[in-house]
Amino acid sequence: MIMRCLSRTINSTRWLSTGTSGTKLFVGGLSYDTNETVLKDAFEEHGEIVEVKVICDHVSGDSRGYGFVKFTSEAAASAALKEMDGQLLDGRNIRVYYAHKM
Repeated sequence: MIMRCLSRTINSTRWLSTGTSGTKLFVGGLSYDTNETVLKDAFEEHGEIVEVKVICDHVSGDSRGYGFVKFTSEAAASAALKEMDGQLLDGRNIRVYYAHKM
């Protein structure tokens, strides 16, 4: 069964500021069945999360296989990156990098 992406973003707190760098992680290699709840559950042991987003195709609603996790602190993001990069999530080894604005 193919699960559709959630159309909402999971917010656990308000944005602290828009200028923080080093708190947002890119997560690639996600299973197409991984939703925002699963992603949040996998990362929240490393610190307080501000936002979790799985990117979906705007036409089909299917996951595109990547997402973002934003933490309240750079220390939490750094710990999550070190611990989660290469780990198995929903049957796939995920890749975790710092997200950069384009």
